[in-house]
Amino acid sequence: MSLPIGWSSEHPPQLWNLRVRAGFRAEGQCAAPPRNLGTVAPRSRHLVLAAVAGVAVAAVSLFGGAWLAGALGGGPAIDGEFVLDQPGIFDQPFDDVNADVTGADLPAVDLLDREGQSVQLADYGGQPLVVNFWFSRCVPCRRELRDFATVHAAVGDRVQFVGVDPFDTVDVMEQFARDRGVAYDLLRDNGSLSNELGIVGYPVTLFVSAEGRILRQTGELDAETLRSLIETLF
Repeated sequence: MSLPIGWSSEHPPQLWNLRVRAGFRAEGQCAAPPRNLGTVAPRSRHLVLAAVAGVAVAAVSLFGGAWLAGALGGGPAIDGEFVLDQPGIFDQPFDDVNADVTGADLPAVDLLDREGQSVQLADYGGQPLVVNFWFSRCVPCRRELRDFATVHAAVGDRVQFVGVDPFDTVDVMEQFARDRGVAYDLLRDNGSLSNELGIVGYPVTLFVSAEGRILRQTGELDAETLRSLIETLF
């Protein structure tokens, strides 16, 4: 992967203009973490972790070195030129991280409530539905949760909100969300729904009609965009 970054003559290279953030994907999305390392002996697990760490270091060295060579030494051609007006983070967009399920019906897949009881999103039928897929270690998920809480407080009487977490424990999920003002239902996904929808980058939000049809799929949202989409779609 090349890192499409460049500077104009008025903006000389500055190392704070781009930070490579491990595990991040398109438009502020982050990749799903591995669920486990399988059933391996403790010593084997350490070897696996060491191998994974080695691969990660090699990848950072490869891509980081290629970027520095291109940015500071004229290097190979880049995909495009971008100038940041202020120090910050540039997120390279990847449009094909997740499958696009717009227009499809919500899958009939069991999720789990806080008591471990099976629930399906179809149980929320009869009202428009906003389904947000997130988890606590996902930085863009953290950024948008307060905005979701704010918009839900304003429109929750006519639009259902549901948060779906594929990775955290119930306690972590609930505490993390409540600390950010979330008052809508939170459900756990063992991976079945995420896999069915082709989700590998988070966060993802689905806007679902009262009849269960997915009208729109998005990545990270702020409060203004979320409110606008609800007004437009519902």
